[in-house]
Amino acid sequence: MQQPLSVSKRITSIDLLRGTVMIIMALDHVRDYFHADAFLYDPLDLAKTSPALFFTRWITHFCAPVFIFLAGTSALLSGQKKSKKELSLFLLKRGAWLIFLELTLITFLWNFDLAFTNIYFIVIWTLGISMVILAALIHLPVKFIFVIGLVLVAAHNLFDQVHVPGNSLKAFGWSLLHDQMFFTWQGKNILVGYPVLPWIGVMALGYCFGTLFTAAYSVQQRKKLLLLIGGTAVALFIIIRCINVYGDPVPWSTQSSPFYTFLSFIKANKYPPSLLYVLMTLGPAILFLAFTENTANKISNIISVYGRVPMFYYLTHIFLVHLFAMLAAEFFTDFSWKAWILKQPLWFAEDLKGYGFSLSVVYLVWIFIVVALYPLCKRYDRYKINHKEKWWLSYL
Repeated sequence: MQQPLSVSKRITSIDLLRGTVMIIMALDHVRDYFHADAFLYDPLDLAKTSPALFFTRWITHFCAPVFIFLAGTSALLSGQKKSKKELSLFLLKRGAWLIFLELTLITFLWNFDLAFTNIYFIVIWTLGISMVILAALIHLPVKFIFVIGLVLVAAHNLFDQVHVPGNSLKAFGWSLLHDQMFFTWQGKNILVGYPVLPWIGVMALGYCFGTLFTAAYSVQQRKKLLLLIGGTAVALFIIIRCINVYGDPVPWSTQSSPFYTFLSFIKANKYPPSLLYVLMTLGPAILFLAFTENTANKISNIISVYGRVPMFYYLTHIFLVHLFAMLAAEFFTDFSWKAWILKQPLWFAEDLKGYGFSLSVVYLVWIFIVVALYPLCKRYDRYKINHKEKWWLSYL
């Protein structure tokens, strides 16, 4: 019988997937800062978008769910070397640190505004609060964690029509849980972009998923299970979407052509992530793990570097994208670099209408930034490997 994979091999397999989605993630953020239509309409608006723009946005849907799901998986794997108490304390502290980071440094990197006019509760906030909740959940049996995760992901769409209007604390609390909204407070624009309830479920399921990468499963057993789980998720997405009754707040509809009808079919809601959104993204991601577990070549090694230093990459890429947008505005458009000191949320900045470049420029800038970050990521990765005694590295 084939022996189980070593820990290093398991991590390489997971890092390849994480690195892939981190690279794709940068494309979405470059589009946010550079594309001429970014401040005019939603790239998934079928009445206005083009196929190229639609898929430029749609492909990045895989990033957040895979990132948060694998954070849960990594928690399970790191827990193999820690006691439950130690792992719980680590998740609690790291989650609190990520929330603090989101509301301070990361918010600044998005806006370059020392006045912090905009405050974002987006992906790193969700990652942090999900870790805090997971710190408590890990004391339960894995089967109970699985049920909780499954219920949160599969049943939260029952609340799609529940809204708490207004600018009240009650509305803000509900928004943090399940309803993307804007708020104002003492001159601040507050965007709750990632309601956390289903994301907690995604991380909990990722934690349970991590058991497949322990010594209890051989390579062959794991691959069969990954194919079964991933294939089932994809099949469920197709079946539930065809029924068109539950699983997403916006049903698909017949469009002007069969191709655009297909786009309507695969357009699932991310804020918060619907059941169909999770199935659509995590299903193929799990299949990716099944088919790439034994992959080891120059390209996979390069991609894995990004996956081993995700927070370092995340912070540096936002800074570079924003900095280059500022320079581009100053030297290649009629806008001043000061236009990129944002006083309005980036994705709804009325002041930036008329700024931007073609989609081809977006792709060129994206490739340049990803390539430019590789030596920095590789160097930081090597530093982490050579200085495992430095506790603070586990928080970045």
